[in-house]
Amino acid sequence: MALPIVAIVGKPNVGKSTLFNKLVGQRISIVNDTPGVTRDRIYSKCEWLGREFMLVDTGGIEPNTDDVILKQMRRQAEVAIESSDVTILVTDLKCGVTAADMDVANMLLKANKTIILAVNKVDTIGELPVEFYEFYNLGLGEPFPISSVHGNGTGDLLDEVIKHLPKETADEDDGTLKVALIGKPNVGKSSIVNKLIGEQRMIVSDIAGTTRDSADAKFENQYGKYTLIDTAGIRKKSKVLEKIERYSVLRSYMAVDRADVCIIVIDATQGFTEQDSKVAGYAHDSGKACIVAVNKWDAVEKDGKTMDEFKKKLEVDFSFMSYVKFIFVSALTGLRLDKMFELVNESYRQNSIRIPTGKLNDVLSYATSRVQPPSDKGRRLKVYYMTQASTNPPTFVTFVNRADLFHFSYQRYIENQIRETFGLDSTPIKMIVRERDRNDVK
Repeated sequence: MALPIVAIVGKPNVGKSTLFNKLVGQRISIVNDTPGVTRDRIYSKCEWLGREFMLVDTGGIEPNTDDVILKQMRRQAEVAIESSDVTILVTDLKCGVTAADMDVANMLLKANKTIILAVNKVDTIGELPVEFYEFYNLGLGEPFPISSVHGNGTGDLLDEVIKHLPKETADEDDGTLKVALIGKPNVGKSSIVNKLIGEQRMIVSDIAGTTRDSADAKFENQYGKYTLIDTAGIRKKSKVLEKIERYSVLRSYMAVDRADVCIIVIDATQGFTEQDSKVAGYAHDSGKACIVAVNKWDAVEKDGKTMDEFKKKLEVDFSFMSYVKFIFVSALTGLRLDKMFELVNESYRQNSIRIPTGKLNDVLSYATSRVQPPSDKGRRLKVYYMTQASTNPPTFVTFVNRADLFHFSYQRYIENQIRETFGLDSTPIKMIVRERDRNDVK
């Protein structure tokens, strides 16, 4: 059963993300002095007194606004509140009780949820300032004085949270695959997630870079259960001018690191770009199972040869990861979105495969007899044996007499023999060469 959910809400710039990071013990949410930095819901597991729960950071709530982004941020916060077991309302001691605080408090009371009021930026220890008592006027019970920067009072706050969580149940592994959607800004990653799960889970806008944080959403179809990680678009470094944007790029790479499979989303109307190669290159270098989803296929004028021609060009563009599979999709119409997960499953299966040492060396013996190893100045490469060291990606260690003779071209030849024999056409493979004197080989 899922862990209980605790949502952190409040008006913009009261320190919600700083509190979130302090409670989970790491820099997950983006923190900046600019109001409205956190735009989507951010989830992370949190533990207190042996009790685990999911903590949710939300964008600041502006009760009355005509700004498109701020209105959608409010909707995201409302969704988080609706799905939470406990809601922490964060206010700012230095600002006092504002009209926005009153509006947010009323919204929470109407939601009929357990509410814990936290008054942030109480940075002094000892007697509480007179301004603190003003927060009783919100009608949410006893306020908890905290300092999200220093951590003062957060223990008492968490004690109160634990009191109101539902009874503990076992958190069983449901076998979900973590799938990260990565790519440059505004290629439709959030739109794909929204179409798949059937709700406005991610903020969607024509403004490039709307998604600044990586956010997770559960999803299930006929191919299995998945956790979808929507990420901020990865821009060129020269374009990353704001500190906020730099954090977003870092978080996108972090999303790749924790994913089982990466879906590299590119824009069919723009084709392959240098930024796409950087995004894909990071996933490839990380050894992740990957597929390429060509989004906005509905917007491309087509004839009977369009897809084949587009695919041939992509095969050249993605020659550095020749194993990757392509699928042409549309977030707008839903074209092939479910089918995409058939490729996700196969790519992950291959990325996780383990091959017995005996079978590997049978392939190695056949390959070296078919194409003789290279030589230099009378010394010939001798390939003694091979073993698989790890999975995700499949990593093979080859023991040879001289590593300098094991040229890249011959390594590629051995790799291709392994791919062909074991059907590894959808995963990166890592080769490690070890020198070993023949007397050490048994």
